[in-house]
Amino acid sequence: MGIEIKKQNRETTQSLVHRFTKAIRESSILVRVRKTRFKRRKKSNQMKKRAALRREELKKEYEKLRKLGKSK
Repeated sequence: MGIEIKKQNRETTQSLVHRFTKAIRESSILVRVRKTRFKRRKKSNQMKKRAALRREELKKEYEKLRKLGKSK
């Protein structure tokens, strides 16, 4: 699925580039490419559990320090 842009008679290079970028924008190729390029992998269930346990431990530690008056 490619876009083919050919230079027309007496067309400047600048207008050719402008037509090309407009065609790319209208075809939404960049949107699809960016979605796949920056796609994040889903976390596994084990990683989710580890992260949740870590958050709970940090909350407990923070509460402990807060009660002692040593928190930020």
